Amino acid sequence: MPRLHDLVTQVAGKVQYRLKGVSGERGQPRLHLEVSGVLPLICQRCLATVEEELEIDSLLELVPEGSEPTQEELEDDSLDFLPVAGALDVRALIEDEILLALPVAPRHEACGLPSDTEAGERPHPFAALAGLKGKLN
Repeated sequence: MPRLHDLVTQVAGKVQYRLKGVSGERGQPRLHLEVSGVLPLICQRCLATVEEELEIDSLLELVPEGSEPTQEELEDDSLDFLPVAGALDVRALIEDEILLALPVAPRHEACGLPSDTEAGERPHPFAALAGLKGKLN
């Protein structure tokens, strides 16, 4: 799962999945996908590792590529539509579902930015120019 490798801090751990084919009310083919695991992501505040727990439970209805679902089908939030035109790449499907479930900006529940005292006091970059003001005339 190369697209997922770019988001994790280390390529380790496990993600379990279960994919099962089921039939809908009218006999339409569906896939029930369950994914669970923990991924080590990068906290966008402190840049340390944050453990993101995955719990995905998706119901995907397989539809021929190019077909348009009805308005009633679109209003049903319990399932998503998956256009299929041939063999299905299961690994790519699982990776897509994981990427969709991840937060846009992962972060710890309670972490802050480093304060100025931790980073060390730095002089203002224009402080030297302020001292020259009025001396050039």
